[in-house]
Amino acid sequence: MPRPSWNPPNPYLSREVHLDEPALAGLEVREEDARSALARNESPDLPFRWSLNPYRGCQHACAYCYARPTHQYLGLGAGTDFDRILVVKHNLPALLERELASPRWTGEPVTFSGVTDAYQPLEARYELTRRCLEVCARRANPVSIVTKGVLVRRDAELLAELARTAGARVFVSIPFAEPEFARKLEPGAPSPAERLETLAQLARAGVPTGLALAPLVPGLSEQGLAELVAAAARAGAGHAFSVLLRLPAEVLTVFQRRLEEQLPGRAAAVLGALREMRGGHLQEARFGLRMRGEGVRYRALDELVTVLCRKQGLVRGGDVGLENARLPSRPRQGSLFDPPDS
Repeated sequence: MPRPSWNPPNPYLSREVHLDEPALAGLEVREEDARSALARNESPDLPFRWSLNPYRGCQHACAYCYARPTHQYLGLGAGTDFDRILVVKHNLPALLERELASPRWTGEPVTFSGVTDAYQPLEARYELTRRCLEVCARRANPVSIVTKGVLVRRDAELLAELARTAGARVFVSIPFAEPEFARKLEPGAPSPAERLETLAQLARAGVPTGLALAPLVPGLSEQGLAELVAAAARAGAGHAFSVLLRLPAEVLTVFQRRLEEQLPGRAAAVLGALREMRGGHLQEARFGLRMRGEGVRYRALDELVTVLCRKQGLVRGGDVGLENARLPSRPRQGSLFDPPDS
């Protein structure tokens, strides 16, 4: 049975409609003609300049997803609208072909995706991610992917070819070792065990892989963390990165509500730990600080991740690990995948 429809107030709408009883919402898919395929990133917090997002919204329904407020630009909500009203950019492969063929394109890596999961279930029907990867393969353009979706297994052979010819790596995001936490905070995503199996299948196919501890949710992600890192290494992961939970704008409202509904016994401890790592606040909007924390407790968690990765032979950090990529020279951005400065 679907969860009740609920969204925090949209600051871009002049009026809000409030229902006495929440309606049950199902999946709605809309198609659009995108104006461009590649989105340029200027944030110093992220390691990539170019990203590609085949969809808007995401069926994985992660309560903490930092991209939720982008749905409000469409006149929709950052809550269940983001999970259930999905937009398909059906012309994206053709646009990407044109943009990569441009004389101005320098062959930098393309990251799938910045604000949606390129392998959410909708991809099985539309195959936009695969078709865009085929464009990258024809153009020998390096790619990186961060996903929770098991559908990435379908493209293992294609990704292995890209890894050999241009450069590719797939990071599988597993914030929680405990299945209960994943089920309640990421209700539309595959289980942690399924994601570990995805890592294993990709690695066996010759795809370079990594573990994304993204986000680290203090008070939850520590449980079983050592076992999770060890399991990822056994599955063939060679790299790992971590990002501290960030709750911009309406994401804070969505996350706090879900946490208190689904894990009421842990909510106070999680929010208290986050405040301790965020200088007494739950949000951090300043560039350079959004992906990491401060204070003794954060440093202890960060060092724990470093020690566990070292013990299992995982390389922590590195700009998406594209060893074979033909990268143009450019000033280096701050890296999501790099360990924080000590």
